[in-house]
Amino acid sequence: QVQVVESGGGVVQAGGSLKLSCAASGRTDRMTAMGWFRQAPGKQREFVAAVRWSGSSTYYGDPVKGRFTISKDNAKNTVYLQMNSLKPEDTAVYYCAALTRNAGSIGYYYSGAYDYWGQGTQVTVSS
Repeated sequence: QVQVVESGGGVVQAGGSLKLSCAASGRTDRMTAMGWFRQAPGKQREFVAAVRWSGSSTYYGDPVKGRFTISKDNAKNTVYLQMNSLKPEDTAVYYCAALTRNAGSIGYYYSGAYDYWGQGTQVTVSS
């Protein structure tokens, strides 16, 4: 089992920045990737970004390309999401997830591929 815990959410004005963290524990040796998803009220969960745990390949959803950056620290079993140029439409609960199978790069984009999820952290962007 892998446990993941997000932190760093909050309220920020449009155009501002925020950095989320996600710490993994347990059988982290089984992780193949970690990802961020978000869910706004009344909307489906949406892919934000993912990073392969072995190597440095990163993947982004179209709405956040060029504004968000995912990074990781394997020694700390932690993944980060740096969010810049935030917009009100970025308001959502942000979830961190760990993948422990070889889903392939296509799988990283789908919430159903991930095995373990955090509780989520609220990000609110005011206009």
